[in-house]
Amino acid sequence: MSGLLALLDDVAAIAKVAAASIDDVAAAAAKAGTKAAGVVIDDAAVTPKYVHGFSADRELPIIWRIALGSLKNKLIILLPGLLALDYFAPWAITPLLMLGGAYLCFEGAEKLAHAFAPHADEGVEADYDTKDPSHLEEEKVAGAIKTDFILSAEIMTIALAAIESPSFWLEATSLAVVGTLITVAVYGAVALIVKMDDVGLHLAAKGRTSGGRALGRGLVHGMPKLMAFLSTVGTAAMLWVGGNIVIHGLEVTHLWAWPYQTIHYIAEAAAHAVPAAQGFVEWLVTATLDGIFGVILGVILIPVATRVIGPLWAAVTGRKAAAH
Repeated sequence: MSGLLALLDDVAAIAKVAAASIDDVAAAAAKAGTKAAGVVIDDAAVTPKYVHGFSADRELPIIWRIALGSLKNKLIILLPGLLALDYFAPWAITPLLMLGGAYLCFEGAEKLAHAFAPHADEGVEADYDTKDPSHLEEEKVAGAIKTDFILSAEIMTIALAAIESPSFWLEATSLAVVGTLITVAVYGAVALIVKMDDVGLHLAAKGRTSGGRALGRGLVHGMPKLMAFLSTVGTAAMLWVGGNIVIHGLEVTHLWAWPYQTIHYIAEAAAHAVPAAQGFVEWLVTATLDGIFGVILGVILIPVATRVIGPLWAAVTGRKAAAH
């Protein structure tokens, strides 16, 4: 009997450890997911364009294929690669984050440039070239997965930097949970957004009540506005997140602490001026100033990327650089 009781005690102890580990994974995953939220918003805003122009019956299969490619990017390629980097060269994580943050600033600033001064982009035109319809879906899916890899790399790197755990397996599990949940959330939301206009058309045409038909018409008219809003939010998130990453990296590496310290001082001063909403005001001021920094950095990087890095990359790969 005493042996059975001892065994039950051991089982209970193991269960407590397992439960604590699950709690730790959940907490780490939640923290990491919050840190990566800005890039997630942009990912959700970017993806719907890849099903533009396809018949309704191909939209969900295309999103499913992109989602599977995204999971492969995160769990098979990036997860082991980042964990190995964190183990053998942890000093490289912050510079990689800063590089990714600079890329987000560049992308955000380029989107602003296109919004305020629209012009043709050979790369975009090539993406939408329908000269070979039989391969169009394959090309769109491949292009979406490549774009997802860049965003996924940033999401997973941000998540890795946010996870603080002495246990390798807890860190790996938390990172896997973050990658999986974010993929499900992003592509589930994308599928819902993409099919919502079809739902609206169905309700508008076959709704049994006038209210249902009105709701359908509202969905049809409202979805383009929602997509435009998501695109705007995604651009703002890129600039805010990218600016924040670079500013924090400059402070952590002791290269240039002034931007971080100045923004922190201004945000604190603004928060103290509004006692009823200190936390929100501090976040809003910090995000706004980070975004302004991101715009400035991105504008500086546009000519560097298009006139220096682009031609060099084209020379190495043998591909023609896209005009901007």
